[in-house]
Amino acid sequence: MILPFSIARLPRIEFGSGVFCKLPDIAVNYGKHLLLVTGARSFLASPHAAWLFDALRQRGCSWEIVKVAVEPAPTFIDTTVTALREESFAAVIGIGGGSALDAAKAIAGLLKPGNSVMDHLEGVGPELPYRGPATPFIAVPTTAGTGSEATKNAVLSLAGQFKKSFRDDQLVAEWAIVDPDLIATCPPHLIAADGMDAFTQLLESFVSTRSNPMTDALARSGIMAVKDSLLSLHAEQSAEAREKMAYASLLSGICLAQTGLGSVHGLAAPLGAFFPIPHGVACGTLVATATSVNIAAMEAREPDNPALPKYAEIGRRFAMQKGLNGKDARNFLIDTLRNWETQLALPRLAACRLATADFSVIVANSRGSSMKTNPIELTDEEITRILAARL
Repeated sequence: MILPFSIARLPRIEFGSGVFCKLPDIAVNYGKHLLLVTGARSFLASPHAAWLFDALRQRGCSWEIVKVAVEPAPTFIDTTVTALREESFAAVIGIGGGSALDAAKAIAGLLKPGNSVMDHLEGVGPELPYRGPATPFIAVPTTAGTGSEATKNAVLSLAGQFKKSFRDDQLVAEWAIVDPDLIATCPPHLIAADGMDAFTQLLESFVSTRSNPMTDALARSGIMAVKDSLLSLHAEQSAEAREKMAYASLLSGICLAQTGLGSVHGLAAPLGAFFPIPHGVACGTLVATATSVNIAAMEAREPDNPALPKYAEIGRRFAMQKGLNGKDARNFLIDTLRNWETQLALPRLAACRLATADFSVIVANSRGSSMKTNPIELTDEEITRILAARL
């Protein structure tokens, strides 16, 4: 029996090597005055930027550029909106990693209304309903990790205080242009962190309490794409590996937008807010241990939990052994993830200045929206065990 489920709004998607060349014509359909939000250097220094600017000039376009050097803060969004809202941009184009796309998403949402993003940030301030309208937003990822091109979330941080989302269906990109060629310049440490973020989003979506048959199918496909490509992409770039990881990242965003996430992302938010821990690093260093703790909790308290056979399914697929089932299959999954930790050289939490004395504040701030869709409710002791194991 297929239970009822809902699929929220998604962007129109262009995927494949070379699809970046479609961006100028897609953008000009909205108008000729554009706002480009990108990272501080990488894209602007690339041949892709020179080609894009020439193509836009040929179409009679003008544009402004906003650079996002670090994870965007609410003050950055508000200052940018205040400075630019009188310019009447036809569209906002976000080109970059998760920070650039999230900043672009938030700016596009507020250019017309003009109010502070703090009015809408979850868990902070008044949490007023977002009324819009949003400026059309085009998302062009240059990393394979966050899946932000497919979500309604703009994640914003205030160092030492919070890492929260501004989210609404109106913030979903009109177009997601996913060209694997754009990730060719990513260094290995970014490939590792971004790739483990994508994998974690796929696995947590697969076992989420809000998963459904459609997201399960997408998550399976994305998980196997990561299995087939992440380690090889980290070791030596190839076009096939780039394509598979860009595909997996896109699917991870689609899935999390429908299902929510789990304990890894529940912990990654306060870790990123209070410590200099990049989001992908937090996900990559925690996912094996968090998966192990989830499984142990379900085996002890909820042996009929539907997530247990799902974990076993992924272990069996990874092992490529049809007869591998139950605990043995789940252990194979955990062992594989621990092997990835080593091969990708993911740092432990102590390397990011976390200490045992910090555990209580991390645990206390971990029970946001992501933890609510974890397949089992973890105790404070179990959450602490995840942190301690990766210190």
